[in-house]
Amino acid sequence: MGIHERKEKEKEIRRRDIIEAAERVFFTKGYDHATMDDVAREAEFSKRTVYVYFNSKEQIYFEIMIKGYRLLLEMLKADLQKEKILNAVEKIRRMALIMYQFNRDYPDYFKAIMEYENGELDFQKGVPDQSREECYALGEELLGYLIEMLKRGIAEKSIRSDLDVVKTALILWACMIGVFNTANRKGNYLKHYHSMTPEELISGALELVIQSIQSEKGRDSK
Repeated sequence: MGIHERKEKEKEIRRRDIIEAAERVFFTKGYDHATMDDVAREAEFSKRTVYVYFNSKEQIYFEIMIKGYRLLLEMLKADLQKEKILNAVEKIRRMALIMYQFNRDYPDYFKAIMEYENGELDFQKGVPDQSREECYALGEELLGYLIEMLKRGIAEKSIRSDLDVVKTALILWACMIGVFNTANRKGNYLKHYHSMTPEELISGALELVIQSIQSEKGRDSK
Protein backbone atom coordinates (compact mmCIF):
# COMPACT_ATOMS: atom_id res chain seq x y z
CA MET A 1 0.00 0.00 0.00
CA GLY A 2 1.42 3.38 -1.03
CA ILE A 3 1.63 6.52 1.12
CA HIS A 4 -1.41 8.11 -0.57
CA GLU A 5 -3.53 5.00 -0.13
CA ARG A 6 -2.48 4.70 3.52
CA LYS A 7 -3.40 8.32 4.21
CA GLU A 8 -6.77 7.92 2.54
CA LYS A 9 -7.47 4.80 4.59
CA GLU A 10 -6.53 6.64 7.78
CA LYS A 11 -8.86 9.49 6.82
CA GLU A 12 -11.72 7.07 6.24
CA ILE A 13 -11.10 5.39 9.59
CA ARG A 14 -11.14 8.75 11.38
CA ARG A 15 -14.27 9.78 9.54
CA ARG A 16 -16.00 6.54 10.53
CA ASP A 17 -14.84 6.93 14.14
CA ILE A 18 -16.34 10.42 14.29
CA ILE A 19 -19.68 9.24 12.86
CA GLU A 20 -19.82 6.35 15.35
CA ALA A 21 -19.00 8.72 18.21
CA ALA A 22 -21.71 11.10 17.00
CA GLU A 23 -24.19 8.23 16.94
CA ARG A 24 -23.48 7.46 20.58
CA VAL A 25 -23.88 11.12 21.51
CA PHE A 26 -26.98 11.82 19.39
CA PHE A 27 -28.70 8.57 20.38
CA THR A 28 -28.03 9.23 24.07
CA LYS A 29 -28.54 12.98 24.40
CA GLY A 30 -30.77 13.63 21.40
CA TYR A 31 -29.76 15.63 18.35
CA ASP A 32 -31.00 18.99 19.65
CA HIS A 33 -29.04 18.73 22.92
CA ALA A 34 -25.81 17.35 21.42
CA THR A 35 -22.93 19.61 20.40
CA MET A 36 -19.84 19.27 18.27
CA ASP A 37 -17.85 19.52 21.53
CA ASP A 38 -19.68 16.41 22.75
CA VAL A 39 -18.86 14.59 19.52
CA ALA A 40 -15.19 15.57 19.64
CA ARG A 41 -14.91 14.48 23.27
CA GLU A 42 -16.58 11.13 22.57
CA ALA A 43 -14.40 10.52 19.49
CA GLU A 44 -11.29 11.56 21.47
CA PHE A 45 -10.32 14.08 18.81
CA SER A 46 -9.94 17.81 19.02
CA LYS A 47 -12.92 19.84 17.87
CA ARG A 48 -10.69 21.24 15.14
CA THR A 49 -10.02 17.72 13.85
CA VAL A 50 -13.75 16.95 13.77
CA TYR A 51 -14.32 20.07 11.65
CA VAL A 52 -11.68 18.87 9.19
CA TYR A 53 -14.01 15.99 8.31
CA PHE A 54 -17.45 17.51 8.92
CA ASN A 55 -18.38 21.16 8.74
CA SER A 56 -21.47 20.95 10.93
CA LYS A 57 -23.54 18.83 13.28
CA GLU A 58 -26.17 18.71 10.54
CA GLN A 59 -23.79 17.05 8.11
CA ILE A 60 -23.01 14.29 10.61
CA TYR A 61 -26.73 13.80 11.15
CA PHE A 62 -27.23 13.27 7.43
CA GLU A 63 -24.40 10.69 7.46
CA ILE A 64 -26.16 8.83 10.26
CA MET A 65 -29.43 8.85 8.34
CA ILE A 66 -27.57 7.55 5.29
CA LYS A 67 -26.43 4.54 7.34
CA GLY A 68 -29.99 4.00 8.53
CA TYR A 69 -31.47 4.18 5.04
CA ARG A 70 -28.88 1.71 3.76
CA LEU A 71 -29.72 -0.77 6.51
CA LEU A 72 -33.44 -0.46 5.77
CA LEU A 73 -32.91 -0.88 2.02
CA GLU A 74 -30.76 -3.97 2.59
CA MET A 75 -33.52 -5.52 4.71
CA LEU A 76 -36.17 -4.64 2.12
CA LYS A 77 -34.18 -5.99 -0.84
CA ALA A 78 -33.39 -9.24 0.97
CA ASP A 79 -37.05 -9.77 1.87
CA LEU A 80 -38.42 -8.97 -1.57
CA GLN A 81 -35.93 -11.31 -3.24
CA LYS A 82 -36.92 -14.05 -0.83
CA GLU A 83 -40.63 -13.59 -1.51
CA LYS A 84 -40.69 -13.36 -5.30
CA ILE A 85 -44.10 -15.01 -5.69
CA LEU A 86 -45.97 -12.30 -3.78
CA ASN A 87 -48.39 -10.06 -5.62
CA ALA A 88 -48.20 -6.27 -5.39
CA VAL A 89 -50.59 -5.88 -2.46
CA GLU A 90 -48.73 -8.51 -0.44
CA LYS A 91 -45.44 -6.79 -1.24
CA ILE A 92 -46.81 -3.51 0.09
CA ARG A 93 -47.79 -5.33 3.27
CA ARG A 94 -44.31 -6.85 3.47
CA MET A 95 -42.69 -3.46 3.00
CA ALA A 96 -44.63 -2.03 5.95
CA LEU A 97 -43.73 -5.05 8.10
CA ILE A 98 -40.05 -4.74 7.17
CA MET A 99 -40.16 -1.10 8.21
CA TYR A 100 -41.62 -2.14 11.56
CA GLN A 101 -38.94 -4.81 11.93
CA PHE A 102 -36.32 -2.17 11.17
CA ASN A 103 -37.91 -0.03 13.88
CA ARG A 104 -37.51 -2.89 16.37
CA ASP A 105 -34.03 -4.02 15.29
CA TYR A 106 -32.49 -0.56 14.81
CA PRO A 107 -34.60 1.80 16.94
CA ASP A 108 -31.99 4.57 17.06
CA TYR A 109 -31.58 4.73 13.28
CA PHE A 110 -35.33 4.52 12.84
CA LYS A 111 -35.83 7.37 15.31
CA ALA A 112 -33.19 9.48 13.54
CA ILE A 113 -34.96 9.05 10.19
CA MET A 114 -38.44 9.53 11.63
CA GLU A 115 -37.49 12.67 13.55
CA TYR A 116 -36.14 14.15 10.35
CA GLU A 117 -39.24 13.07 8.41
CA ASN A 118 -41.51 14.60 11.07
CA GLY A 119 -39.42 17.71 11.71
CA GLU A 120 -39.80 21.19 10.28
CA LEU A 121 -36.08 21.73 9.66
CA ASP A 122 -34.55 20.65 6.38
CA PHE A 123 -30.98 21.24 7.55
CA GLN A 124 -30.06 23.32 4.52
CA LYS A 125 -27.33 25.34 6.20
CA GLY A 126 -23.85 23.88 6.40
CA VAL A 127 -24.63 20.58 4.75
CA PRO A 128 -22.58 19.80 1.63
CA ASP A 129 -24.62 18.80 -1.40
CA GLN A 130 -23.05 15.33 -1.46
CA SER A 131 -24.23 14.39 2.06
CA ARG A 132 -27.69 15.85 1.60
CA GLU A 133 -28.23 14.52 -1.90
CA GLU A 134 -27.06 11.01 -1.02
CA CYS A 135 -29.53 10.92 1.86
CA TYR A 136 -32.34 12.20 -0.37
CA ALA A 137 -31.42 9.68 -3.08
CA LEU A 138 -31.68 6.78 -0.64
CA GLY A 139 -35.04 8.05 0.57
CA GLU A 140 -36.23 8.30 -3.03
CA GLU A 141 -34.97 4.77 -3.71
CA LEU A 142 -37.13 3.55 -0.85
CA LEU A 143 -40.12 5.48 -2.16
CA GLY A 144 -39.36 4.10 -5.62
CA TYR A 145 -40.02 0.55 -4.39
CA LEU A 146 -43.45 1.61 -3.23
CA ILE A 147 -44.19 3.39 -6.51
CA GLU A 148 -43.16 0.29 -8.47
CA MET A 149 -45.42 -1.92 -6.33
CA LEU A 150 -48.36 0.40 -6.96
CA LYS A 151 -47.71 0.31 -10.71
CA ARG A 152 -47.54 -3.48 -10.61
CA GLY A 153 -50.76 -3.64 -8.63
CA ILE A 154 -52.53 -1.50 -11.23
CA ALA A 155 -51.21 -3.80 -13.98
CA GLU A 156 -52.43 -6.82 -11.99
CA LYS A 157 -55.78 -5.01 -11.50
CA SER A 158 -55.51 -5.52 -7.74
CA ILE A 159 -55.03 -1.77 -7.14
CA ARG A 160 -57.29 1.03 -8.34
CA SER A 161 -56.30 2.33 -11.76
CA ASP A 162 -57.48 5.90 -11.01
CA LEU A 163 -54.68 6.51 -8.52
CA ASP A 164 -51.70 8.77 -9.15
CA VAL A 165 -48.95 6.37 -8.10
CA VAL A 166 -46.46 9.03 -6.94
CA LYS A 167 -48.99 10.94 -4.84
CA THR A 168 -50.38 7.69 -3.47
CA ALA A 169 -46.91 6.45 -2.54
CA LEU A 170 -46.17 9.70 -0.70
CA ILE A 171 -49.49 9.49 1.15
CA LEU A 172 -48.92 5.85 2.09
CA TRP A 173 -45.42 6.69 3.32
CA ALA A 174 -46.71 9.61 5.40
CA CYS A 175 -49.55 7.51 6.85
CA MET A 176 -47.27 4.68 7.93
CA ILE A 177 -44.73 7.07 9.45
CA GLY A 178 -47.54 8.58 11.50
CA VAL A 179 -48.75 5.16 12.62
CA PHE A 180 -45.24 3.98 13.54
CA ASN A 181 -44.70 7.20 15.46
CA THR A 182 -47.92 6.69 17.42
CA ALA A 183 -47.11 3.03 18.08
CA ASN A 184 -43.66 3.94 19.39
CA ARG A 185 -44.72 6.84 21.59
CA LYS A 186 -48.18 5.86 22.78
CA GLY A 187 -47.79 2.20 23.69
CA ASN A 188 -49.00 2.63 27.28
CA TYR A 189 -51.93 4.78 26.20
CA LEU A 190 -53.01 2.19 23.62
CA LYS A 191 -52.73 -0.61 26.15
CA HIS A 192 -54.50 1.02 29.09
CA TYR A 193 -57.22 3.00 27.31
CA HIS A 194 -57.96 0.82 24.28
CA SER A 195 -56.60 -2.64 25.16
CA MET A 196 -54.56 -2.52 21.96
CA THR A 197 -50.92 -3.35 21.35
CA PRO A 198 -48.73 -1.25 19.05
CA GLU A 199 -48.60 -4.24 16.71
CA GLU A 200 -52.40 -4.35 16.52
CA LEU A 201 -52.52 -0.64 15.74
CA ILE A 202 -50.01 -1.06 12.92
CA SER A 203 -51.77 -4.12 11.52
CA GLY A 204 -55.17 -2.41 11.60
CA ALA A 205 -53.84 0.76 10.01
CA LEU A 206 -52.10 -1.21 7.28
CA GLU A 207 -55.26 -3.11 6.38
CA LEU A 208 -57.30 0.10 6.33
CA VAL A 209 -54.77 1.80 4.05
CA ILE A 210 -54.60 -1.19 1.71
CA GLN A 211 -58.39 -1.40 1.47
CA SER A 212 -58.46 2.24 0.38
CA ILE A 213 -56.23 1.56 -2.63
CA GLN A 214 -57.49 -1.88 -3.66
CA SER A 215 -59.69 -2.37 -6.69
CA GLU A 216 -62.92 -4.34 -6.44
CA LYS A 217 -61.10 -7.26 -8.04
CA GLY A 218 -58.35 -6.97 -5.44
CA ARG A 219 -60.85 -6.99 -2.57
CA ASP A 220 -62.79 -9.89 -4.06
CA SER A 221 -59.65 -11.99 -4.45
CA LYS A 222 -58.93 -12.01 -0.70
